[in-house]
Amino acid sequence: MVWCTMILAQTVMVRTIVERPYSDAETAEIVKHFQVTQRDDGSWGMHPESAGYVFFTTMAYVALRLLGVPADAAILARARQWLNDQPGGVREIPSWGKFWLSLLGLYEREGLNPIPPEIFLLPEWLPVHPRQFYCHTRLIYLGLGFLYGMRFCASLPGTLRDDLRRELYPEPYAAIDFATLRNRIAKSDVYVPISPALKLVYRLLELFERWHRPGLRRRALDLCFEHICYEQRHTRHQGISPVSGLLNCLALYARDPHHPDLAPSLDGLEAWRWEDEAEGIRYAGARSNSWDTAFAMQALVELSGAEGEFDAALTRGHGFLKVAQMTEELPDYPAAWRDRALGGWCFSDGQHRWPVSDCAAEALSAILSLYERSGHAAADRLDDGRLESAVEFILSRQNADGGFGTYERRRGSRLLELINPSEMYGQCMTELSYIECTGSSLAALAHYRRHHPDFADGRIGAAIRKAAAFLRNSQHADGSYAGFWGINYTYALFHAIKGLRGAGAETTDPALQAAAGWLLEKQRADGGWGEHYTGCLEGRYVEHPHSQVVMTSWALLGLLEILPPDHRAIERGVNWLVDRQQTDGAWPRQAVNGVFFGAAMLDYRLYHVYFPTWALARFTRLARAATPCGAA
Repeated sequence: MVWCTMILAQTVMVRTIVERPYSDAETAEIVKHFQVTQRDDGSWGMHPESAGYVFFTTMAYVALRLLGVPADAAILARARQWLNDQPGGVREIPSWGKFWLSLLGLYEREGLNPIPPEIFLLPEWLPVHPRQFYCHTRLIYLGLGFLYGMRFCASLPGTLRDDLRRELYPEPYAAIDFATLRNRIAKSDVYVPISPALKLVYRLLELFERWHRPGLRRRALDLCFEHICYEQRHTRHQGISPVSGLLNCLALYARDPHHPDLAPSLDGLEAWRWEDEAEGIRYAGARSNSWDTAFAMQALVELSGAEGEFDAALTRGHGFLKVAQMTEELPDYPAAWRDRALGGWCFSDGQHRWPVSDCAAEALSAILSLYERSGHAAADRLDDGRLESAVEFILSRQNADGGFGTYERRRGSRLLELINPSEMYGQCMTELSYIECTGSSLAALAHYRRHHPDFADGRIGAAIRKAAAFLRNSQHADGSYAGFWGINYTYALFHAIKGLRGAGAETTDPALQAAAGWLLEKQRADGGWGEHYTGCLEGRYVEHPHSQVVMTSWALLGLLEILPPDHRAIERGVNWLVDRQQTDGAWPRQAVNGVFFGAAMLDYRLYHVYFPTWALARFTRLARAATPCGAA
């Protein structure tokens, strides 16, 4: 799953601070990645297709200098020119950038809005306690708050700090009035402007920071550090993601450069590392092992009658998912502001033990589909207890409105978005109910109930009814659904249709007919479908200039649940997919296809392989079933 260079740049900074440098060979591969991802104008963006950002460009610039790239190198000269051409330059970098630069002595503390660790000492029942935040946001600000409270600032070798100050700012560093820059953010980087409510919060925190008591600060730092240690130790030192994991490494170092959890945490960061010949070394924001395996298995299961290597691949995939399921509960997890993990699957290989609702649902669906496959005897099947545990985990993520969250049930109110401090990301303050997670979870629960009785208290049936009602109530008047984790309406429709059909909705159901009508209306003249990522930013459907393999596959998988396989639109879509298949069996990689927090687009590197395979396999199976005996 490809995102951007932010994590790579921050990893370079952390490794420099803790004096754990890369080898010459690794440095060359890291520089290569910065080279191949730099835009033509000299900047770096939020994702492979975005315009340049001050934040990502500055992070890349500083990282390259820390790696020893000279200031007059072409890659840095172009980046420096781009930064100087921006109206506010590096001075108006977003808050997270201000913070990272301050850790290196490249942005004065007066330019930061306060992040006092004492906010974690607030009563947990308060709606603004960080316990109510979305887990990624909570853990990021746990690290930020600790480092802010420690007033941590690292040293840089030789004259590098002074050199960078001269290179990053056109005026003398000492002449910059950093205090006036706290709320000034480059227009190129803003997705969520600083709200009046957040400005008020910042003013209150500034007053607190002036008058805070040392004893209270120590208590707050101790509490934050306790949670940081819990997170590192119970995620096998990987963290929920490298974004917070890097901050945790700095927190450990700031507390004690010889802390026993520091070295394993630095090693744990390497679990997020990816390297190949074409693009060098980078760090992924997430690894998608279980997610990809579950979808690939469901695609292969559709290949009815295929034997040999197909069965072997399914057996191996089943073995991976069996090992990846969470079979041990986290100790004292409520005190760590965690929810149940037992029975779930993570997005990745499960080692960091942060399972997710739809990852568990798709894994369960893949396993149950395999057990239904004619003639396939899955070795070492999951026993009923393991399957029940998976169902219990999925149920534990259902919200009161019937929809499903991701890592946790919803805790905080939507009003928390009024104090979203990230500026570059939206809807990141609390868990929501997501169309995609609800569709996946509904389909998996219904799949399970086809072969197993409901729990004694009827919870599965109740959850299915509530989830189906949520999907119906969330449908737009034109038949569409807005996505959150993929681009965008096409992705949401694929999951919503799958969930409703799995729960027993007939093809004549008005909600499904409306969904099919929307998809038919959006089919392009060449037979394909294609959505552009800017629709996520603007909250509306935006057609891509070119049909996309992945969106066409989602649309076909949805339509094949509702319309007959000989429908003209389906045949045109299938023909378009067949015509685009390459000689090696795969399809070309095209535009970004995933998203998180509204603005961060992702390229899932296997979507263009298993989704079209799945769509064509389903079409073939249904077309054969619809062909009268003896027909050609």
